[in-house]
Amino acid sequence: MTSPARSAKTVLVTGSAGHLGEALMRTLPRAGYLPIGVDIKTSPFTQRVGSIVDRDFVSACMRNVDAIIHTATLHKPHVATHRRQDFIDTNITGTLNLLEEAVAAGIGMFIFTSTTSVFGRALTPSPGDPAAWITEDVVPLPKNIYGVTKIAAENLCELFHRDRGLSCLILRTSRFFPEADDRKETRQAYDDANVKVNEFLYRRADIEDVASAHHLALERARSIGFGRYIVSATTPLRREDLQELRTNAPVVVGRRVPAYERAYAARGWRMFPAIDRVYVNEKARRELGWHPRYDFAHVIERLDAGEHFRSPLAHVIGSKGYHDVVFEDGPYPT
Repeated sequence: MTSPARSAKTVLVTGSAGHLGEALMRTLPRAGYLPIGVDIKTSPFTQRVGSIVDRDFVSACMRNVDAIIHTATLHKPHVATHRRQDFIDTNITGTLNLLEEAVAAGIGMFIFTSTTSVFGRALTPSPGDPAAWITEDVVPLPKNIYGVTKIAAENLCELFHRDRGLSCLILRTSRFFPEADDRKETRQAYDDANVKVNEFLYRRADIEDVASAHHLALERARSIGFGRYIVSATTPLRREDLQELRTNAPVVVGRRVPAYERAYAARGWRMFPAIDRVYVNEKARRELGWHPRYDFAHVIERLDAGEHFRSPLAHVIGSKGYHDVVFEDGPYPT
């Protein structure tokens, strides 16, 4: 890999020690950017160690920066281990600090990594209703402090675009972490790889594709100005499948991706009996020009070829976890 020229755009990446932060620190130079990593933890990809809650630290990080990708956050796994105030401090105040200092420094682009968790209760249809077709038009109904603070941070981004002219794009990412599922019943009933491949149908993306969406957001931010985008693998499922998905998902998937049945049978895997939501990435593909590679059909092709379903980038980054301690009943307490 060659070093970028000094004329390359400098991108401040918050959360550089995390899954996505590391992915961006690894891939942005190949796209012609010069990334500077910021995190509260030391790592090989962190040049500036400190908290985004510290306004003076944030201000000092803005020197010679052209754009910001803000991935640093407290996540859903922290809900059981951190105070609500911690979420407000990091996810809201930290974002506000970055936005205000970006404007003060004349930085023109701000990419905010949000989450499909902001949809909250909208993701769970009532009994008997079809699966939810989740687009950017669905009104978020956050169900925990994580979702509440992420939607508040999104709204701050929109405010700074409207009032201060800052180009802000929001990427609502679905699952891309490699850690085990938080639900004990799922871990007991399914092989971990089986769970994750199932999720590529409706609620998962590979980190390589998530990183590429952020690259494209940098390229398009000034021309778009403001936008919210769902970043998840392209689903083979259709609107007309939604009712049957709630009662007989294996039949629906067999109709859309017939090759899955052979690949699953060879491994003793099973499709979930029911699927309750489908994330739709059409807007991101249309407006950002995003072409995610790792969809369910591609994953099945890789399995048939004897390859691993994850990208090489996902393998290099590996599992990071969310806590410094190990819990008895799962990857994190619920």
